[in-house]
Amino acid sequence: MTDGSTTTDGLPAPLFHEPGARWRTVAFGPLFCLVALVIELATGPVVHWIALPVMGAVLAVFAYIMVVAGRRHVSVELTEAVLRQGTEELPVADIEAVLAPADPEARDPARWENARTLGELSGVPRKRTAIGLRLCGGTFVRAWAKDDVALRACLDSLVSGRSR
Repeated sequence: MTDGSTTTDGLPAPLFHEPGARWRTVAFGPLFCLVALVIELATGPVVHWIALPVMGAVLAVFAYIMVVAGRRHVSVELTEAVLRQGTEELPVADIEAVLAPADPEARDPARWENARTLGELSGVPRKRTAIGLRLCGGTFVRAWAKDDVALRACLDSLVSGRSR
């Protein structure tokens, strides 16, 4: 598990973390526009001095909005006390069991596969895999992560370690 370490701001260090989106994405649009400007300078008489920087700035603004949204709504963090999925926090103490992975060959889906998705989203985000959780009240929810194997292992160790 953890050694009880904390981050610089006094919060417990996460056992699992996915940021949801990376800031480097904001640089891609301006970088491509810079490459286009260099190619235009090297190859032709027409150089779009105004259009390329404006397009680079527009692409950066749109990417910035997408990264902020991704970091807010598609990030995952697990500490010993809380599982945060996007904007929703679920106390680890409320998790009764981490359920088996979905069987792709099964004729009928497991009960948890149609349960509510954590994080105030209508479904599991793209490129993420659902993890079934049974809560103390007997309800089912779906957690999710890109690295679902690592999140499942961390959740399993927390839930099984607590029940002993």
